[in-house]
Amino acid sequence: MSGEQDTNIELTAEVLEQLRNLGTCAASNAIETFKVRLRNEGFTDSSIRCIFPHHPAIIGYAVTGRIRSDVLPIDGGGVDHFTGFLDRTEWWDHVLSIPGPRVVVLEDIDQHPGRGAFWGEVHANIHLRLGCLGAVTNGAVRYLDQIQHIGFQLFAGSVSVSHGYAHFVDFGGTVRVGGMPIASGDLLLADQHGVLAVPLEIAAQIPAVAFQMEKQKRRIMHFCRSNAFSLEELRKLVRMD
Repeated sequence: MSGEQDTNIELTAEVLEQLRNLGTCAASNAIETFKVRLRNEGFTDSSIRCIFPHHPAIIGYAVTGRIRSDVLPIDGGGVDHFTGFLDRTEWWDHVLSIPGPRVVVLEDIDQHPGRGAFWGEVHANIHLRLGCLGAVTNGAVRYLDQIQHIGFQLFAGSVSVSHGYAHFVDFGGTVRVGGMPIASGDLLLADQHGVLAVPLEIAAQIPAVAFQMEKQKRRIMHFCRSNAFSLEELRKLVRMD
């Protein structure tokens, strides 16, 4: 399950690209066959939406943190535009401590998440430069046109006009976003359907399984469109291994 993965497993760039090309739905179907987790676990719920659904899928290792945006930091900072954003530059060192490619996951722990947006054009550009492909948050995002232009992907709970008092609480621990626990180093695959945690111990086997499942799906769909269609033959076809 997410948060319990063996982060010592190293995947090749080829395997990561194969998983990315699968997309979340096909990868999820394949993961189910390994029975490593329940079928209602390992993905974000509908509270998290893809902001740029026409962007290609992204895959990367989670870099986690917790933020607040509706209250002042305990030290009283975060009043002006950049204090709450850039006073924790050790966060950048933490980002680079996680192998790339990276996906930032920030949990807004306010009672009402998303009052202010941590993610805007400044943070998107900084994190893109740090090898991050996108961000996942139950909080808010803003400056959407500018971020879409640079190709940084966003998955968020809401959109806000203001950064509010956005600031870090801590980072590096397990967070919970969209009903899914996520730890630093978890492998995430994300596209217009949502965010999927890919178990590292089976990740390299998923593409081959997904390929066979997709072949069977195509056979069924082709048969449904053919003149030979009948319920009797359809029942036989869907029972095939």
